[in-house]
Amino acid sequence: MQLQFTEEQEQFRSKIREFCEREIEPRAVEIDCSDIYPWDILKKMAGEGYLGIPIPAEYCGLAKNSVSYVNAIEEISRVSASVGVIVAVHTSVSSLPILMFGTEEQKQRFLVPLAKGEMIGGFALTEPSAGSDAASQTTTAVREGDEYILNGAKSFITSGSEGGVIIVMAMTDTKKRHHGISSFIVEKGMPGFKYGVKEHKMGLMGSDTCELIFEDCRVPVENRLSDEGEGFKIAMASLDGGRSGIGAQALGIAQRALEESVRFAGAKDRSGAAPADSQAVQFMLADMATNITAARLLIYSAADMKDRKEPFTVNSAMAKLYAAQMARDVTIKAVQIHGHQGCTDRHIVERLFREAKVTEIYEGTNEVQRLVIAKRLLS
Repeated sequence: MQLQFTEEQEQFRSKIREFCEREIEPRAVEIDCSDIYPWDILKKMAGEGYLGIPIPAEYCGLAKNSVSYVNAIEEISRVSASVGVIVAVHTSVSSLPILMFGTEEQKQRFLVPLAKGEMIGGFALTEPSAGSDAASQTTTAVREGDEYILNGAKSFITSGSEGGVIIVMAMTDTKKRHHGISSFIVEKGMPGFKYGVKEHKMGLMGSDTCELIFEDCRVPVENRLSDEGEGFKIAMASLDGGRSGIGAQALGIAQRALEESVRFAGAKDRSGAAPADSQAVQFMLADMATNITAARLLIYSAADMKDRKEPFTVNSAMAKLYAAQMARDVTIKAVQIHGHQGCTDRHIVERLFREAKVTEIYEGTNEVQRLVIAKRLLS
């Protein structure tokens, strides 16, 4: 396919890039060093509507399509992958599940403030001993009258302690495995909802990642998202869209690594020589640019398929798989091109290198993406 944005999409891309370079770029190093959640930036983004990009106008969103949404995640992640993942999780796996599966009352109560950026959303599926295999989770939800009693723990939850609402998956029938998983909108401050260990990560500093603990946490029945047993379907539908978002995050990281490498390689020393004079460096730059272009086509093709309401699960998995691998390889080459300087915090490529790795792990590991692709091929 020929990647060609509409005039409206180009204008949106330019607007959000200008915002990112003005408001986020100057803070990126500070966020990485301080590991402080960037509430001030998120409030500015909320003022521009960037926390509700694909949400319909009737729920206070910008009503942009999936192509513009992944475009935004790419641009945000190009300057700060930390802010990029906060927005991606808030949108793809917190706001959109409520849009797709919520009641009108739930949309008014939760989706509207999420789209307006009055609160941040999170998504809780992973557990200490249950990551890729959702059916192995042990968090339970037992109904008692008009409430569910949640018990268990979730781990590595983005915006876990900062989120106003978290979409939580729990077993309502342990005998049914996948079909026994249900989904709940858990609100910050609910009795029995506590925060555990905050993770100190190798990258994505500033994006709060922590353990969630549920000890007889009472959640009203009206906070259940869709019917009992629909949780796995909700999670998979949410992650389908989320994969394109994380793929776009990987793309933004890699694009910035290429830009920095081209700039560094072209700089001449006192003798008039430049790293780019070396054929080895030229080859690395050529490979980086080629693989970034390939990933971009996969990502935007999957987003376009979603907009056209075509089945896009496999395409999204391919896009996420390839983009994550590409970001890892591109940032490794970027560090190599920068030499010893690339191994210090004086250069952004060191941060990009740390940030790229996790894109191969969250929103479904690379191995899970391969299983999704292979299952379709063999069906």
